[in-house]
Amino acid sequence: MVDRLAKSASSEKIRVLIVDDSATVRRALSDIISSAPDLEVMATASDPYKAAERMRDEIPDVMFLDIEMPRMDGLTFLRRIMAQRPIPVVICSTLTAEGSTAFMQALEAGAVDVITKPRVDTAQALSDSRMRICDVARAAAHARIGVRRRVVQPVKIEKKLTADAIIPHVTLRKRPGLITDRIIAIGASTGGTEALRAVLTALPVDCPGIVIVQHMPERFTASFAERLDGLCRIAVKEAETGDPVIPGRALIAPGNHHMLLERLGKQYRVVIKDGPHVSRHRPSVDVLFRSAAQAAGANAMGILLTGMGDDGAHGLLEMRSAGARTVAQDEATCVVFGMPKEAIALGAAEKILPLDRIARQITEDVRRSPEACAS
Repeated sequence: MVDRLAKSASSEKIRVLIVDDSATVRRALSDIISSAPDLEVMATASDPYKAAERMRDEIPDVMFLDIEMPRMDGLTFLRRIMAQRPIPVVICSTLTAEGSTAFMQALEAGAVDVITKPRVDTAQALSDSRMRICDVARAAAHARIGVRRRVVQPVKIEKKLTADAIIPHVTLRKRPGLITDRIIAIGASTGGTEALRAVLTALPVDCPGIVIVQHMPERFTASFAERLDGLCRIAVKEAETGDPVIPGRALIAPGNHHMLLERLGKQYRVVIKDGPHVSRHRPSVDVLFRSAAQAAGANAMGILLTGMGDDGAHGLLEMRSAGARTVAQDEATCVVFGMPKEAIALGAAEKILPLDRIARQITEDVRRSPEACAS
């Protein structure tokens, strides 16, 4: 077994095990994953028993797991994996109310991410599915699961759009805070659901208004927001265009849509927009952070949590340049130290903090005057 594990860990390609009772889905996922030069399908299985049998011979780097399957459901299998031999597991689910509820349970049980089953009905849908699925596989392979973190070679990411595709860049000067409410802008990706729960549940009911981008499929963000709303002292909801950003409430960008912050007089509101993927994501943290830099300046605080890639890094730098306080999660507490790492490298993060220190930093920052934040 040791030799087999060592072989898997040293493989140049990320080896993926696909577990789904649908032959059509297994084939579609296999074709998409195999199309990436750095990924390969180790095996496929139609149910957890066959997957467990295959794993006796070799442990995958990443598992894509369906929720609803015969003989044993995916949640039960996930919990057994995490109890016996934790590996990065990505839930591949359907866009249903039942599926979104189950996915929340899966994330709490240890899954690192969730994706929707691939769409192949149009060329654009296939292209979007391929980008999302391959990126999630790479992020999962980097994930810290218990004490395990597989060492993988850096991947050259294809050309991507910047926030310019949604909101024009404006050169901002650091200036004293305006007479408006304070706001908190947070971005996260892989591992972010549990990181956000840790931060938001620790905040007091009178904390500043919060706007959040968590990379997540559409419809799942509503269940995620509902789940957090039941756990937190603050209110949490999936954002809609026109929602005011008010103290004691967090707004989460809906999946598959960008979210921007706008200032109207002394208040803020959010605008939900369609548009292309930015930094390979929709919603994009860079889009939210740029809008926060332009609308709130020194009255904002930007926080970048765990996630793969660099979405949010440049936006966080724009926020800091506009006078905002900025924080990046530290490597030790990240599931994937990608987005924060890129922000730190750019000099975008004023502070680098462990996850359990971030909520306290928010409350401490609130006590400062806007002028102090800009100094």
